[in-house]
Amino acid sequence: MNTLQRGWLNWKHRRKFARLGKGCRFPIPDLTVEGHVELGDLCRFRNNATFRTHGEGRIVFSSRSGCSWGVLIEASSLVRIEEYTAIAEYSVVSDTHWVLIGNEEAPSGVERVGRPIHIGPNVFVGSSCYIGPGVTIGEGAVVATHSVVLQDVGPYEIWSGAPARFVSHRTQNIPEAKLREYQELMARQGLRADRYKT
Repeated sequence: MNTLQRGWLNWKHRRKFARLGKGCRFPIPDLTVEGHVELGDLCRFRNNATFRTHGEGRIVFSSRSGCSWGVLIEASSLVRIEEYTAIAEYSVVSDTHWVLIGNEEAPSGVERVGRPIHIGPNVFVGSSCYIGPGVTIGEGAVVATHSVVLQDVGPYEIWSGAPARFVSHRTQNIPEAKLREYQELMARQGLRADRYKT
């Protein structure tokens, strides 16, 4: 993709957002944005992501967060994704469910109910996950690939399965040998400089 194509795609996609932070780039052919979607600074998205809101619904990305290929995020109330959080390819985040029991309406007339979703900072959601209505995912949590999350996930917890269940904690009860190994690795390699520093 040449510079002219990148510039055109950035211009085209930037106009779709209700609020746009500094340094957001969209050099991708397909990005669907329907409704009220807000971005913080330096957000990044891969191709074929879809963000859709209904009625008064809002989707809010904090700075330095983003999604990979084919992610769908849908909101009837609020989906908030905090900073440094990544959602991997083909995952679905939906704060919406439909009232089917006791309803004789046609599918188009079924009541849509939204319960807010909050995904905290420094969270990683693996590929092909489903995050359901009313879920809060705490800071630093990890959701394993192909998981279905229907209840709250605590800070720094690792959850997996369908339905997702607690597997482990990222910082508690780490064996001494493994902790030494991580510390030696950090001392040897350190942290890479921030290439998007503003």
